Amino acid sequence: MRAWAITNGELHLVERPTPDPGPGDVLVSVRAAGINAADLLQRAGFYPAPPGVPADVPGLEIAGVVSAHGEGVDPALVGRRVCAVVGGGAHATHCVVPAEHLIEVPDHVDWPAAGGFAEAFSTAHDALVTQAGLHRGERVLISGAAGGVGMAAVQIAVARGAHVVAVTRDDTHHRALRDLGAHDCITTDDVAAIDPVNVVLELVGAAHLEVAQRRLAPFARVVVIGVGAGSKASIDLLGIMATRASVTGSTLRSRDRATKASVATAVSHELVPLWREKALRVPLAGTVAFDKLPLAYERFGAPGKFGKFVVVNDD
Repeated sequence: MRAWAITNGELHLVERPTPDPGPGDVLVSVRAAGINAADLLQRAGFYPAPPGVPADVPGLEIAGVVSAHGEGVDPALVGRRVCAVVGGGAHATHCVVPAEHLIEVPDHVDWPAAGGFAEAFSTAHDALVTQAGLHRGERVLISGAAGGVGMAAVQIAVARGAHVVAVTRDDTHHRALRDLGAHDCITTDDVAAIDPVNVVLELVGAAHLEVAQRRLAPFARVVVIGVGAGSKASIDLLGIMATRASVTGSTLRSRDRATKASVATAVSHELVPLWREKALRVPLAGTVAFDKLPLAYERFGAPGKFGKFVVVNDD
């Protein structure tokens, strides 16, 4: 197989033996793979891969066709269109995935959109539903709403009947966010003036959270899953006490196999039916051919994008 490997902070296209799936695993022929902030961090040496996945091949999500299976896996999976969150190794032509982590790709979805679904929608669903317990009628504030996880969170919150306040750096993408269902679209300068919210999905980090924490309704839940604007915030503990709010956070990559399987199961049960009915979509900031993957990293790192950057393998 071919893979993009990191050497001294640079990506190089290399030939590697195609891996064999072990017990409980499948081999996926990768047709598309999303680009995420973690990939850029790993290339720079700041986000090492967890044990059991290729240490030097980045990539956290894939979409493709199951081409082989390991012991204990239903052979009927071979030939299925799937996507998945993986611990690493997605930026290659083949990737081994635990069978219980697979998510069905509906027939109408093309490979670029499929390649941008798994990480964004799994992360957003886990944060909004599993951790924050978002309910119908609640108000949710989503920072960094124009990014991959942000646009997924907007659609998930709308589908659950919540009132969505989407926050962006400027108003460039407000129309697109309203098309996804956002009720209110504001810039970071407007956060201090909004009505109290029940849930904050923090994708930006300290700069935004220091303002958003003052707009919490009683028993509000704050879930931190992004810190691009700083990882150290000044928290008003008296405000937390007064509102009886809770603050939590997480990443998916470091979780164990069983916990990741529960995330995939939740997404399959609640989101795949909506995806199949075309009630969810994956806006794309752009696509890049597999052989030009470093270009996708460059474009991803530039400001002002809306949605996902996806690498596509047409071989």
